Amino acid sequence: MKPADLLWPASTARLAIRPAVVEDLPRIFEYYRKPEVSEWLASHPADLDAFIERARQPELLACIYVVERGDIHIGDLYMGIRDAWAQKEVQAQAHATQAEIGYVIAPDYAGQGYANEAVAELLRICFEDLGLRRVTAECLAENVASWRVMEKAGMRRETVTRQASLHRSGRWLDGYGYAVLADEWCGSRVS
Repeated sequence: MKPADLLWPASTARLAIRPAVVEDLPRIFEYYRKPEVSEWLASHPADLDAFIERARQPELLACIYVVERGDIHIGDLYMGIRDAWAQKEVQAQAHATQAEIGYVIAPDYAGQGYANEAVAELLRICFEDLGLRRVTAECLAENVASWRVMEKAGMRRETVTRQASLHRSGRWLDGYGYAVLADEWCGSRVS
């Protein structure tokens, strides 16, 4: 099954999650450009038109999911479905079996458990609805809020990279890689 085949929105106790549309991009840009968010992004979006032009590309837009509380857009999720590495003879069995995820909650809504709730639902979608076998996520080690979300969701730290990422501040930063397998995941992690 593919994400486009699912019934949207997905709902939690407080949130609705749905595929993003082009009209959502100005709101995403609004909080991505805030220093407390862009600090951890691969690029600091400075131009709305350039941001929309890049994000509206079908292969990227298809991976973005809006997080809403009522009718208020409070954040977004990323879910990129990938093939697992496999030897040539078994590549077909590894097709679209894992996902990389990411998440951003707008600063006005941070610290209220929304990221935990949204990520728990995204993992549920990955494992229960899409039947994936592995989900991964990465962050810079200094982004404590991000790796705490991963840990609370039941993901395990698999990698620690030493000074592998050059931050726009000019500092080389450590990174963390997290993952969880379908048979390890517990759907009742959010508390």
